[in-house]
Amino acid sequence: MIEARRLHILRAVADHRTVTAAAAALYLTPSAVSQQLAALEQETGHRLVERGARGVRLTPAGDILLTHAHAVLAQLERAESELAAYGSGEAGTVTVAAFATGISLVVAPAITALAHSAPGIRVRVQDAEGDASLRMVLDRQVDVAVAVEYRGAPRADDPRLTRVPLYAEPFDAVLPPGHRLADAARVAVADLADDPWIGPYPGNPCHDVVVLACEYAGFQPRLEHSSDDFRAVVALASAAAGVALVPRSALRDMDLTGVTVRPVDAAAPTRRVFAAVRRGAEEHPLFAQVLAALRKALR
Repeated sequence: MIEARRLHILRAVADHRTVTAAAAALYLTPSAVSQQLAALEQETGHRLVERGARGVRLTPAGDILLTHAHAVLAQLERAESELAAYGSGEAGTVTVAAFATGISLVVAPAITALAHSAPGIRVRVQDAEGDASLRMVLDRQVDVAVAVEYRGAPRADDPRLTRVPLYAEPFDAVLPPGHRLADAARVAVADLADDPWIGPYPGNPCHDVVVLACEYAGFQPRLEHSSDDFRAVVALASAAAGVALVPRSALRDMDLTGVTVRPVDAAAPTRRVFAAVRRGAEEHPLFAQVLAALRKALR
């Protein structure tokens, strides 16, 4: 008989690619993870993982079992959801991981709404970038992620997750003082090809949006300054350090003295934001109410 907790460990190893990283995510020791993998191989009668210089990869038998693991773990989430619903599901704590702007735009308003509609639900918030929050959900460190679509993000049909679209917003061009395009009504990304750029670090989902927008315009941006804090990005632009593309909501209530903000011409780069829970957990009564509140937050 295959133990479900070992399937969870197998999926963590497949996600993180190393036993050490999987162990850290699961709050286990590497030796405990290795022991559970060995026990799972004994239960199945197949070698499931191969270790190499670059980490761990699944064998063909491991890939087969992983496919079933997604389905089994999703069904267990549904079972927990139904049991929670049976037990009323009117009170409890839901942990949400979200990036800073997402917290201000949707998470905080959702908490306010839930205080009136479902006072028994306590929401705990953790600040995390969009890519990190999805991993936290899969590793069961949090219940709900508010994440950003990015290159390499789990697809909408990923068997591990259920996604709920929240909102999409354009990036605006932020220009330094005296920029040659400051008087233009709209700015084409291609016209900024020769400028120095300010942007988020690689790994931040917004970095991918900016780089892809420039690639579509026919050039690679010359990123001379990096910060994941958009206030710092705008401050650097006001110091004539370069140009930037910034999500529109991040510019709200920000001191824009010294910079010019213009919409992007033609197809503007867009930040697409969604909520995600582990597949099957969307039926949990507490999670369902939090997801509904997040969807309504921008209305």
